[in-house]
Amino acid sequence: MAVKMCCMRSQSKNGLLFRSEDIKIIMQEDLCPDQTFKSHMLEGKSSFNLLFFLSNAINLEAHDCGTQFLFKKNQYILHYSPKENVAELWTENQEILKYLQIQINYQYIFNLINPEHNRENAEILENMIHNNFIFLHKETPPDMTVEMHMIVKEILGYTKKGIMQKLFIEAKIIKLLILIFEQFNEKNTLESTPKTPEIIRKFIDENYHRNIKAEEIGKYIGMNQNIIRKEFKAQYHTTIAHYISELRMLKARKLITDKEIMIKEIAIECGYEYLQNFTRAFKKKFGVSPESLRNNK
Repeated sequence: MAVKMCCMRSQSKNGLLFRSEDIKIIMQEDLCPDQTFKSHMLEGKSSFNLLFFLSNAINLEAHDCGTQFLFKKNQYILHYSPKENVAELWTENQEILKYLQIQINYQYIFNLINPEHNRENAEILENMIHNNFIFLHKETPPDMTVEMHMIVKEILGYTKKGIMQKLFIEAKIIKLLILIFEQFNEKNTLESTPKTPEIIRKFIDENYHRNIKAEEIGKYIGMNQNIIRKEFKAQYHTTIAHYISELRMLKARKLITDKEIMIKEIAIECGYEYLQNFTRAFKKKFGVSPESLRNNK
């Protein structure tokens, strides 16, 4: 068991969420910690460990180097452990202890990146092995992006088992690694950090097919939804709702020409739970119903 408890309590949620030959995912959540409670996290031999800190003021003491760190909520690290290692994590002042550990075997990452393919791949693996992804530009632990929050939420909420779960988990881990590499490739953090409207737009571009609203965007960005609406409109001269609708209609217009796809399926693909709502929006946008436009093609 990768996460052991120093004390047992009824208000602790922890355990193995997923395990395969190459990947292990463990969730730790203690709802009522005290000064004596510490979580013992095991890093396997020759493994990469992604740690997402989901509560505030988490102390981490690594036994291999005797170093202690303090992490804020929504920070993360990617740490390589050449040998089996134990770390202790705890909070102070009755703070909740909550973090997600994703452990990945070295050989899996090696095969995924294939450092023998080119120099860029080799440099990425070398940076990972030397733990250059723990601190952003060697100053502070990196913050989770909106996309990272979404992926973590999807991993925690996924319920299928078997091969579907394995494929889903591997796809999400690859996406997380891509986001991490992109974040660390930014040469100037201050200049390259996107402004709030750009973050909102990117979030919408990747999630408009779902039933998203300003409230959800605000939750993941950590900003009041009214400010989000105001800044987005000031930048792009349109509302969030109208922008989402435009994206959905552009996709619907593209799909409607394929007569092998049912109109109901197009509606779902474009983020509409009910066909009548999709038809109403389509007709308002293009002046004709989806059926009429399809029949005239």
